[in-house]
Amino acid sequence: MEPSIRSLRLDVFSKDWPLDQEITAAASSPSLTFLKNPASQSVYIYLTRFVRALSEHLLKRRFSDVSILDWGCGKGHVSKLLRDLGTEDLESCDIVSDRGDSAFGQDSPILREFNIQVTPLKHEYKLPYKESRFDAVISMGVLEHVPNDRESLAEIWRVLKPGGLFFCFHLPNDFGWVHRVAHLKGDHYHDRLYNEQLVQEMMASARFDLVDLWYRQIFPKNSVNYPNYRMFERVDQFLTERTPLRRFATDIEFVGVKH
Repeated sequence: MEPSIRSLRLDVFSKDWPLDQEITAAASSPSLTFLKNPASQSVYIYLTRFVRALSEHLLKRRFSDVSILDWGCGKGHVSKLLRDLGTEDLESCDIVSDRGDSAFGQDSPILREFNIQVTPLKHEYKLPYKESRFDAVISMGVLEHVPNDRESLAEIWRVLKPGGLFFCFHLPNDFGWVHRVAHLKGDHYHDRLYNEQLVQEMMASARFDLVDLWYRQIFPKNSVNYPNYRMFERVDQFLTERTPLRRFATDIEFVGVKH
């Protein structure tokens, strides 16, 4: 992995970015309570800040000139954060489904209040965009839920420009203790788990160069309201970056470049 990219990521993740007060206000809806939790909301904030920083670093242009696809936008908070960070060419899409994790299976105040238009996807992996349409595609907890992850990766490669970036966040780690406990309780929401070797093989098969990969989140963020969430985040990042405990983290995350 490129040292400068890792250094940039660590710098972005370590900053105390302010929470989004508009998202906090919208989170009064039952489906958005996880965003009212500062520990949970801050994760989306520093991840989207990383998208901006790395896009500008690798693509050599202002974020306002970077075209982005929020693939599987769900509740719309990631699209809202990306738009607020300055991108002027943002597409949000999601599968047409009555499931609660689809933009079309729920009423989301963020989509409604901030006028985020969502393109409906009617095929399980084909995207209604021309080849080389986007500079970056964001998968925020999506790849593990699609019926065919490899076909989806091939389609993402197709719609990316040469040198375009694929950001994959919230991918469930196969040895993450949170997933093991959930499975023991009969909760198989994340029934497909991933590891570093599998990610490397899938990305190579889809013709992506893997430029950064890391583990994140030993402490659960969505369900626990920590008294000092910034301190817990710093400890969490130290454990996942500097110690063997990273193998027990909830997520494995990475960035690929289309070659």
